[in-house]
Amino acid sequence: MSFPAAVRLTVDLDALAWNFAVLRQAAGAAEVAPVVKADGYGLGAGPVARRLWREGARSFFVARLDEGEALRAALGPERPADITVLDGLTPGCADRLAAARLAPALMSLAQAHRAADLGAASGRPLSVGLHVDTGMNRQGLDPAEAAALAASPQHLRHLDVNLVMSHLGGAAVPDDPRNARQLEAFRAVRALFPQARASFAASAGVFLGEAYRFDQVRPGVSLYGGGPQERPDPRLRAVATLEAPLLDVRRVAAGETIGYGPSARAERDMMLGIVAAGYADGIIRAAAGRGYAWAGGSRRRLVIVTMNMIGIDAGDGGLAAGDAVELLGANVAVDDLATAAGSVAHECLTRLSAVGDRRYLGGE
Repeated sequence: MSFPAAVRLTVDLDALAWNFAVLRQAAGAAEVAPVVKADGYGLGAGPVARRLWREGARSFFVARLDEGEALRAALGPERPADITVLDGLTPGCADRLAAARLAPALMSLAQAHRAADLGAASGRPLSVGLHVDTGMNRQGLDPAEAAALAASPQHLRHLDVNLVMSHLGGAAVPDDPRNARQLEAFRAVRALFPQARASFAASAGVFLGEAYRFDQVRPGVSLYGGGPQERPDPRLRAVATLEAPLLDVRRVAAGETIGYGPSARAERDMMLGIVAAGYADGIIRAAAGRGYAWAGGSRRRLVIVTMNMIGIDAGDGGLAAGDAVELLGANVAVDDLATAAGSVAHECLTRLSAVGDRRYLGGE
């Protein structure tokens, strides 16, 4: 099959909608609030969020203030979503948060005090979320700080805490003992703010059971096709397909080295396919030797990955210049690529943001 002389990313919005439906069914009564940070995991936050709005999503999470502003503009006034910024109330951002109608997820006691001061100055409570660290040790007030805030009426009367959230550190491994410990800690903190909605589970946590779902779940990677346990999950569909043309097929004699350095060597006389893509297009270099592509109806081992070229084992032939090579998609699971690269699906997807030639399938 002839293919254009460019790397191309195809984003299947119908597959995205399918995954959203799978997560919504798994979430039971909890609201499903998609995480669209890092430009929708590299796939385009605007098209992704607009399609998810069409499917029923009304709340979204982003990491940065500028992501929230861009998402608000992309959704437009006809889609008045709730958008939460996970960085919280960073210095100097209050006016921009208010202008874009973004809610900060306060991530420290200092941010909470700053938010209360802003609420007092404005004359009305400031609408905020509260991020609590229940054992991940990365972001959020610790339980003692949350308790101190809950016991501080001089601060609380200037805050409208409408969401209490935390994040699981081991949800991809269902029997990880941290999950139960974090759940117990989160329940205790949630009880301090009974008027607030509670959100605890991300993609993997959705599948841990009803106890972890509370009022709202925040799936990210599984919306885009990544398995909740960091391996391919047959319930989910690939949203991103990365393809590139085959430039050449060349013979390499047994014992010859391939590419830079001595690490890649032909173990036999072989046909090597040269693909017009590389780590500049999002394929992690460390996947060479362990990952695979799809061409000519079968898997082809990644031999080398360089900046703009990938070498694949072309087998006994049957491939020709101009053939399409799938580097990620329905036949090359993002979790398999991540495992080969010693990474996670999140990184493999967000690296695709560098691909400029993209198309969207399915309506927004």
